Amino acid sequence: MRPLHIALAALVAAVWGVNFVVIELGLAHFPPLLFSALRFLVAALPAVFFVGRPKVAWKWTVGVGLALGVAKFGLLFIGMDRGMPAGLSSLVLQVQAVFTALFAAVALGERPGRVRVLGMGVALAGIGVAAVDEGAGGPMLAFVLVIVAAACWGVSNVLTRKAAPPDSLNFMVWVSTVPVLPLLGLSLLFEGWDRDAEALAALDWSGAGIIVYVAWITTVFGFGAWGFLLRHHPASSVAPFTLLVPVFGMSSAALLLDESVSPLRWCAAALLVGGVALTSLAGARRIGAGAVAVGSARVPRVPATRTAGGPSRHRPPC
Repeated sequence: MRPLHIALAALVAAVWGVNFVVIELGLAHFPPLLFSALRFLVAALPAVFFVGRPKVAWKWTVGVGLALGVAKFGLLFIGMDRGMPAGLSSLVLQVQAVFTALFAAVALGERPGRVRVLGMGVALAGIGVAAVDEGAGGPMLAFVLVIVAAACWGVSNVLTRKAAPPDSLNFMVWVSTVPVLPLLGLSLLFEGWDRDAEALAALDWSGAGIIVYVAWITTVFGFGAWGFLLRHHPASSVAPFTLLVPVFGMSSAALLLDESVSPLRWCAAALLVGGVALTSLAGARRIGAGAVAVGSARVPRVPATRTAGGPSRHRPPC
């Protein structure tokens, strides 16, 4: 990878890691389901008018939108609202790699190799250590909600792989249109009109900036840049940078939110990151010759075409 592309991959990981701190701050302004709905509304508009028509079937766009937008982010925001720390959330959510491998084995018939199975076991051990640490002084229900959110992310990854979107930015923008109305409906049902109206009436520059960050910076810029990197480099070169997300998440939470990191949590972090590395990279090496990843899912790689006097580039399908 070129130094500029390495810097871009690290920047995306930093943006996604710091996002957990921004979510924590946003929950002081908005109820969790309303916050999630606003995030996707702003991510979809006005971008949906500039990315072109959807390039995959609507069933995949709707499926990923419900699994990722409604289930994953809805549960994550509720879990953090109920007391799950931002730094720990950024770490625990990475167990989605394990759920993705498990769901792919069931739905796609992919048999994980020994290294991948070992990685899943190590990552689950890290989740166990984190659960012990959180159970000693934090709300276990919030912890469980984030685990379920990671499982929903795994479902969306498998659906994304089945969809095989040729343009990750186009796909993500159209996916962002799906959760808005369901999340608004759930917010009105469970959080109430009065609470939502009060939050919107109190919207200030700080709250607006938070919405812009989680919508345009983490979603539009983050996924757009990630898709750009995956069009130029193999998945096995790009995927390891996702392991920096909990590093940036935990460190930014410690610096900006004064979250303490106990020895048990450091142990959980080492096990979980190591296990996810084994799980993700073993899969990337095994499939890397014929696929590239979108987030944690993978889509078929287009045969490279060589330009005169220049390196080969991967052309997206028409």
